Amino acid sequence: MARINSNTPSMVAQFNLARSNDNLQVRLNRLATGLRINRGGDDPAGLIISERIGTDINGVEQAIKNGDRASSVISTTEASLAEVNELLNSIKALVVEAANTGGNSKEERDANQLQIDSAIQSITRISNTATFGGLNLLDGSLDYVTSGVNSSQISKAQISGASFIGTTQLQVEVDVLNSAQKGALFMEPGVGPLSANGTTSSLTLQIGGSRGILEIDLTSGQSFQNIVDAVNQRTSLTGVTASLVNGNPNSGVVFNAENYGSSSFVSVERVNTPAGESQPNLYKFSSDEALNATFAFTDPGLVIANRDSGRDVIALVNGALANGDGLTISTNSPILSSRITLAESFAIDPTLTSSTFEIIGGGSMFQLGPEVSALQQENIGVQSMSASKLGGTLSNGVMQFLSSLQSGGINDLESNLQRNDFSTASDIIDAAIDDVTILRGRLGAFERNVLDTNRRSLQAAVENLSASRSVIRDADFAVETSELTRAQILQSSGTTVLSLANQQAQSVLQLLG
Repeated sequence: MARINSNTPSMVAQFNLARSNDNLQVRLNRLATGLRINRGGDDPAGLIISERIGTDINGVEQAIKNGDRASSVISTTEASLAEVNELLNSIKALVVEAANTGGNSKEERDANQLQIDSAIQSITRISNTATFGGLNLLDGSLDYVTSGVNSSQISKAQISGASFIGTTQLQVEVDVLNSAQKGALFMEPGVGPLSANGTTSSLTLQIGGSRGILEIDLTSGQSFQNIVDAVNQRTSLTGVTASLVNGNPNSGVVFNAENYGSSSFVSVERVNTPAGESQPNLYKFSSDEALNATFAFTDPGLVIANRDSGRDVIALVNGALANGDGLTISTNSPILSSRITLAESFAIDPTLTSSTFEIIGGGSMFQLGPEVSALQQENIGVQSMSASKLGGTLSNGVMQFLSSLQSGGINDLESNLQRNDFSTASDIIDAAIDDVTILRGRLGAFERNVLDTNRRSLQAAVENLSASRSVIRDADFAVETSELTRAQILQSSGTTVLSLANQQAQSVLQLLG
């Protein structure tokens, strides 16, 4: 071959040398960056999946940071609540001490009242000053805002969690299915030690309820109204009230548990019965049917009994069955967590139309997952810890709070002394302690069962995602150094071959002599 216009061996050598140079550059680039994929051309499919995994990793890492921030907020809130708890316990001790009127002077009670006032003011101050990075924690800023609550149907609506994904407000509908009831026993006149209008002999009735058991001594000739008065004068000791059947002084007596719900009860029994005398006839309903407006001892639903328990209200909240406890219902779901106390007239009448109100905002939402969705968010509300919001207790049909224990309030020590009844004040403090401890428990459960487990899960996800991304995108240095050596050898040999190919064309000069 003596053609010189087309040096084919040289062209082949140049082409292969260029490929060797390109391969060498790829190996050098991978070894310099530590990445197998540096641009789309290296591995288009691998680049797509590795970038998606990288996005997932960034989202998960931020979710871990969000969880750590949430844990800090919860810890700060819980620390302030612990101080409120201590103050409430001290108020409880002061009220119990003041109730010992036989051993305390007026000056001591006044000093106790000053301490109670100071403690209540401190609770409100903590409520107003507890903050985290400018975020108010206990003044109600993190509580949910409700609108349209009908006070004649709902006494108290406490929302602890609500999801607003896809909406600006959440409607809550409460529909009572079965009424709340008190334990009730009916004492029939004209039987045993009872005539048509009162007692025919002396008897001792043992009255028991949720507050305690007490014996009431009745002499012969006492009217049913006298029995009612004797029981009601001791309600604070027994938790049992009494009234005339059908309001008629000659129709017998109905004994009721003071409160609604399955945890309350009433028991009535004649004790120390003389020989030859009998027990009075006491009845309860065999099923938990509600008492009609007019009661008759001929009702077929009656059975003889000396003890009866109440029944918790059964209701639907947004179509889901709620847990009942007396007049209170509670729900717990990702969409709505609530604790709602129903008004007595609403809770005992299932025929009434459902009650609705709206949650229009508030609360605090924690984004705990890498994707913005309701399933990866937790909503929690922290109600105000001020004295005017703590310890809501229904007394005589009125909701009363911790602030009523301050000087001049309807439940201060002087007012309790005048009524000779400290039970309402004690109930309010117990309710306030429950409010705080339940919130502390809920926050603690949120931190332990949600935040801590979520953090561990996300950390494991980061590890696994990073490992998967490394397999796809990172360079294998053992492979790349081997390929680099091969590329260097090919480059060197290609250069030598190209030189030889060029020299071959010069051999034609020998033909020209």
